[in-house]
Amino acid sequence: MDLTAKNIRNIAVVGHSGEGKTTLCEAMLFNAGAIERMGKIENGTTVCDFDEQEIARKTSVSLAVAYLNWKDVKLNLIDVPGFYDFEGEFNSALRAAGAALVVMGPSGTVTVGAEKAINACLKAKKPLVIFINGMDKENADYHGTVRALQESYKGKIAPIQIPVMEGNKMTGIVNALTGKAFRFTNVGPEEIPVPEQYQSDLEEMGAALMEAAAENDEVLLEKYFEEGTLSREDTIQGIRKGIYNMSVIPVMAGSALLNKGVINLMNELAKYLPEAAERAGLPATDLKTKEPVLVACEENAPVAAQVFKTAVDPFVGKMNYIRVCRGILRTGVDAYNPNTDTTERINSLYLARGKKLEPVTSLVAGDIGVVAKLANTGTGDTLCDPNAPVQFDPILFPEPVLAMAVSAVVRGTEDKVFGGLNRLTEEDKSFQVRKNHDTGETLACGQGEIQLEIIKRKLKAKFGADADFHTPTVAYRETVTGKAEAEGKHKKQSGGAGQFGVVNIRFEPGAADGVFEFVDATIGGSVPKQFIPAVEKGLREAIQKGVLAGFPMVNLKATLFDGKSHPVDSKEVAFVSAAKLAYDDGVRRARPVILEPVCSMKITVPEQYVGDIMGDLNKRRGRIIGMDTVDGLQVITAEAPQGEILTYATSLRSITQGRGRFTETFARYEQAPDSVLQGLKKE
Repeated sequence: MDLTAKNIRNIAVVGHSGEGKTTLCEAMLFNAGAIERMGKIENGTTVCDFDEQEIARKTSVSLAVAYLNWKDVKLNLIDVPGFYDFEGEFNSALRAAGAALVVMGPSGTVTVGAEKAINACLKAKKPLVIFINGMDKENADYHGTVRALQESYKGKIAPIQIPVMEGNKMTGIVNALTGKAFRFTNVGPEEIPVPEQYQSDLEEMGAALMEAAAENDEVLLEKYFEEGTLSREDTIQGIRKGIYNMSVIPVMAGSALLNKGVINLMNELAKYLPEAAERAGLPATDLKTKEPVLVACEENAPVAAQVFKTAVDPFVGKMNYIRVCRGILRTGVDAYNPNTDTTERINSLYLARGKKLEPVTSLVAGDIGVVAKLANTGTGDTLCDPNAPVQFDPILFPEPVLAMAVSAVVRGTEDKVFGGLNRLTEEDKSFQVRKNHDTGETLACGQGEIQLEIIKRKLKAKFGADADFHTPTVAYRETVTGKAEAEGKHKKQSGGAGQFGVVNIRFEPGAADGVFEFVDATIGGSVPKQFIPAVEKGLREAIQKGVLAGFPMVNLKATLFDGKSHPVDSKEVAFVSAAKLAYDDGVRRARPVILEPVCSMKITVPEQYVGDIMGDLNKRRGRIIGMDTVDGLQVITAEAPQGEILTYATSLRSITQGRGRFTETFARYEQAPDSVLQGLKKE
């Protein structure tokens, strides 16, 4: 096939988890002759779920790319995980794709995953088609599902197929755009006359599509007003324009598992979805002029491509999935990476069909492929002609909302564990590894429990490193709320020279730097000047552990006002020890308390969940600061103790059925109630 950007369609296959996206990709690959037989999820034999974690879990955990050729068009399918934890994969796929295929079940409702996928596509200005899958199921409700979509997305939903039902089974379709009917057979759809019982539905749907077509083209609108009708060709032209402008979302139906309605879907995808050449230019920065530009999909121009996904293999090395946005990327050339300011040699290029890589010598503008073994290139990076340097805008990834502390299961393998985790951050940009300097713990930070569990399993499988993930330690602090004086006396006699030192210290809140302030208020040399630094040293060592639960002491002012020494036995070590004794006694009597970290939160939810969110925050000792409405959603600003929201991401997802999201930042320390101290003592 003579490949150009005009006959390439890059399609992200998205939707709720478990709705059949991977199976649909499998059916399309089979229909196109790209594979000899359809694999099955339960057998672990599908093209797009090839990772051992996906095979074990029977669900996608990472995006996969698979291409097929159909009706002189190349379809690059990007199969995207549907579970909430893999939002980063969704964002990567949308950057590479020019359009989306939303797969949803025929439940009579719009599932959360479908809703989020449709909203994200509309926000990202990606034309989309909806495929109602699972029409082979007993309680399939096509018309109810279409009505639910029309209610949620008023004026946009355009069903272009009517399912032909016999009993409860879908046996064919009537295409309202072409006016043709098809019966499903074992060798594909067979054209039949439109059944009598569907004639009125066809006329009604055809009239609605005609109106939708007219609304998307001024010339067609004028023609429609003048003649009262549009030809079939005019209607198709107007609907295609509406899809491109995202004012029309066509809806089709079928069964991926039984491969019914899939060929009809493939025909429509090839016909109606925008060509790669029609895609709006990608935002970038021209590095010569430092000006923002839109990089158009042109073949006869200097090459520019962006990496949208990185896979790490300990044996093969890094594999970068790229979309060529401009020009032709060829093997044997040097490409400039402005993100790392390095030049990379393009030694090998591949087309991907799941884990199968087919070597090619070039990738044209608009196409998707894989570059292997680049040393300094990762997800989001640009590869371009060194003489026409541009840098594409970064792919935005969600900030982590769940953190777990990491430790090595086998002592001595810490470097292997942390090294492997850092390599895995190259694969999944929504996963981060951070060091908590307050507690000394290394944290694995991600979008949810399932993502972190898969990270742990990948760490074992790819790098042979066994890690334990557990709830992180909260960085509590201790301080005093009162004033107390204490004497510390260190006396040691063991034959020969002894050790002697006495200090009298006043402890109170109010350190100048908020942590610790030492004041020398001695007079008359009660503590010789040479030993005063030792007193301060002893106190600074002592404040590393508080007297209540062993957390660091803060905001402590210590005033040395008296003491005693011995002309022979007094030594630095004696005054260090005396200071620590005074600290332990004095701080205990200065009304010590636990301080807990408090976080500021911004929680974004649909309005119907606001009451539940407030009730849950109240249980967590949270405080509501305010509420705003942004894009039809409620944004709740609140504060809550960090110890109460360590697993808030999981709870929020449960309360809102996955529709809510939040961010948190450290705000300050506050005195904790006695119940917190009691809980720490029990631990």
